[in-house]
Amino acid sequence: MTFKTNRYKVIRKAVSKDIVGFVNDYLLLKERVHDTLRETKYIMPSSADWGRKDDQQCIGAYSMYADIAMETLLLKCLPIVEKESKLKLWPTYAYTRVYKQGHVLEKHTDRKSCEISTTLNLGGDMWPIYLTDIKGKEIEVKLSPGDMLLYAGCEIEHWRNEFKGNCCTQVFLHYNPQKKGNEVQMFDERIHLGLPCWFKGKKL
Repeated sequence: MTFKTNRYKVIRKAVSKDIVGFVNDYLLLKERVHDTLRETKYIMPSSADWGRKDDQQCIGAYSMYADIAMETLLLKCLPIVEKESKLKLWPTYAYTRVYKQGHVLEKHTDRKSCEISTTLNLGGDMWPIYLTDIKGKEIEVKLSPGDMLLYAGCEIEHWRNEFKGNCCTQVFLHYNPQKKGNEVQMFDERIHLGLPCWFKGKKL
């Protein structure tokens, strides 16, 4: 099965268990720090610099745009994503979520900066992701820690049904093909990776 033909591909053991284990522990600790900073009012309710839990796509899930560790992982995974997609790519951004029991990820396609998307399982309980393939067939994909689903995010509908487990951590690593007209999407319109969402369009 090729990505070019099917517009998705499962990559087993894309990232080592040591790395995803470290990143998973880091993310869970960061969520705890976020919660403590919110509860003690050390950060403003409107601030997303330590993450958020009001992402409209999955209310209540701890989410983080462009965490520096995750964007380092975005770069680390670039060679394998280019190899499996057979495309030259620009990294756009990383987005992370910690899902808990009862969470649902509604059926959707992604925005312009996510032409080549991946979801990488970092740890926790099994939670299948579903997608509709190019023939309209519903596909269930189960990922173990370190496994990655590569998919055409703007073309392929994807979702997750209600989570029955306790915790599941995922990072979404997004890329765009290097082609004319896509230059503005590089780094998701930021000067470089690692910068927050509000830094889009700014210049040094």
